[in-house]
Amino acid sequence: MKRKAMIMDEAAINRVLARITHQIIERNNGVDGICLLGVKRRGIPLARMLAENINKFAGKAVPVGHLDITGHRDDLDVYGDVQVDDDACHIPCDIRDKTVIVVDDVIFTGRTARAAIEATFSYARPKALQLAVLIDRGHRELPIRADYVGKNVPTSKNEMIDVLFEEIDGESGVYICDRD
Repeated sequence: MKRKAMIMDEAAINRVLARITHQIIERNNGVDGICLLGVKRRGIPLARMLAENINKFAGKAVPVGHLDITGHRDDLDVYGDVQVDDDACHIPCDIRDKTVIVVDDVIFTGRTARAAIEATFSYARPKALQLAVLIDRGHRELPIRADYVGKNVPTSKNEMIDVLFEEIDGESGVYICDRD
């Protein structure tokens, strides 16, 4: 994968997440009854950052967990036998009366978001389910949209978005890349 351009640096990511946090607080009339679930892998640090912002801006801690959507994907036949780790999900509270916000780095075709919805419902039916993404790159194949979007980045199908976080990659940034 060859990097073409940096779309966001760490400061831009932090600004976008602050804006999304304020939108979450406003749309939900506060943060009571909210639970954040990050989609493994890069949705997890995003969910943690949003939780930190919520605590800073609203003065309340919200539960944060994570989802491994592997077993809920509709393209498992493409990847062959995939090992699903039942311990890879962490639901930190009873979500039945909660507004669950699924957090992911990029929304593209909508298939990962659909799998995250299925994974969430496999635990319980939340009061409401919302989707927050850092980047929306278009090209939807399913009728799914994010409730909170950091940045819309139109791409061609020959391009990819690479999201990096310090805790996983040793640097933070968002890049548009050519597929090799």
